[in-house]
Amino acid sequence: MSDLARTVRHIWLDGEIVAGEDARLHVLSHGLHYAQSVFEGIRVYHGEPFRLREHNQRLIDSARLIGFDLPFGADTLDRATLDLLRCEGVRTGYIRPVAWLGSETLSMLPTGATPHVAIAAWDWPDIFGPQARREGITLAVSEWLRPGPASTPVQAKCAGNYALAVLSRHSSERKGADDALLLDAQGHVAESTGANLFMVRGGVLVTPPPDYVLNGITRQAVFGIAQALGLPVEERTVPLQELWAADEVFLCGTAYEIQPVRAIDAHTFAVGEVSRAVSEQYRAMVGA
Repeated sequence: MSDLARTVRHIWLDGEIVAGEDARLHVLSHGLHYAQSVFEGIRVYHGEPFRLREHNQRLIDSARLIGFDLPFGADTLDRATLDLLRCEGVRTGYIRPVAWLGSETLSMLPTGATPHVAIAAWDWPDIFGPQARREGITLAVSEWLRPGPASTPVQAKCAGNYALAVLSRHSSERKGADDALLLDAQGHVAESTGANLFMVRGGVLVTPPPDYVLNGITRQAVFGIAQALGLPVEERTVPLQELWAADEVFLCGTAYEIQPVRAIDAHTFAVGEVSRAVSEQYRAMVGA
């Protein structure tokens, strides 16, 4: 595994591009202690970020949802991202914008804490590899439940919302699975650690509503792909027992792209025509 601190040569930090080793934050930064940080993940295809404006706008919206405003608007963040890509020479890879509160205070009420924004980019191919895209990956149902809107701002892509995802990923690795499936408080299907889930039943795409899950930007793209392919989509609660009866299952997300699932615990699924069609349409759309 590469060390990103050595891989990334330049970072955009608070309005300027600096050498990677000069992009630092103080150990007493509020965001480091109390999860007052938000982030995005953006794919780059042939030098072009996929849905850059939507991602940067969500970064701004996520910060507001957890209580702070970014000092930069979406136009500035868009330009900064493109400038960084040219400087870093990334053609096919991944962009990570992140924003956090600084070290002026460690009070639970961070009045006066300065918001900071950084953007990094690096070369990164498929997260699971081309074989996994063809044959599917395995999931293990997590013992951790995805918090709901009464417990966390679900639509904020914030650091705090990913603590259980990391724990779930550790657990799935111990079980020999590639990733984890999280359920909601009612025991219904929520999402994987970093992607939304779709199942296919009788040619119909079914996905949980964005009550307990982030309304992912790739998820929204799948809705458009389904319409183009003439596939009906149902956005509704999915009991776990219903998932076991699915014909196909796939995940979608910025890092995952369209990733078929071949098994969840002891239940197996085909990597079928619908998953392949959605994946092919997605890859054609982004030029992958």
